[in-house]
This record gives sequence, structure tokens and C-alpha cells, in this order.
Amino acid sequence: MARAEGSRARLPEGEAAGRTSIEPRLKSELWIRAQIRICDQAMIPVAVLRKGDPAAGAILIKLNGLQQNCRVLTQTTTFEGKRAWMYGTGPESVPEADADAYIQRQAARDPDLWVIEIEDRAGKYQLDGEII
Repeated sequence: MARAEGSRARLPEGEAAGRTSIEPRLKSELWIRAQIRICDQAMIPVAVLRKGDPAAGAILIKLNGLQQNCRVLTQTTTFEGKRAWMYGTGPESVPEADADAYIQRQAARDPDLWVIEIEDRAGKYQLDGEII
């Protein structure tokens, strides 16, 4: 059966109602800028260590607790399409050299990768999604 030009295929009412919507994806550069502003307002030191693709680059966050070592988080999405984070270096803190080595390995595989470092000794920084 041919469709008329300009017409759109539609799902039956029951199928469309059962699907979850995917959260709109914010461009990577815009998300990074927002995090810099959030950190600046909270007086949390933040630096962009690596610039990636402005529209769709993956994002790593290096949470540096200074004497308490570091954690690296990588951006992902949940089954429902919401932003979430996973520990790239495991749930426990690691020495800064180990965190940097992990970041270097990821950057070698992904030229579009963004990396920000947040110095958060007091644990004030709040992620915008759950950690899974």
C-alpha cells in the first residue's frame, strides 16, 4: 500500500501509549558549560581537561577528592532513556595516577571524548542523574 506524500506512519493507540519517552539529549558542550557554571556558583573548582565533539561527545567526570583520591564517572543512559552515570574506575576511590591512566585509555579510543575535572573535597557536587 503506497502512502500519500507527506503523510506519516502512526502507531496504533495501544502501542504508542505503552512506550516510554526518551529524555531529549543536551549537546555535550552545552552540558559541560552548565556544569562549569554550577560549580562556579558553588565555589567548586572545575576544569575542562579535554574538549570533544561539541554536539555528541561522550563525557567523563574526574571527581578529585584531593587527599581522598579520585573517582571517574562515565555518562550513560538508563533503560528509560534518562541520563545516568557509571563508575569508570569502580565504586571505590583510586589514586589520581590510576584515574588519569583510565582517562588516557578512553581518550585513545574515543577522539570525541570530553573530560572535566571537579575538585570536590567536601562532596558538594551533585550529578544530574543517578549512579548505576
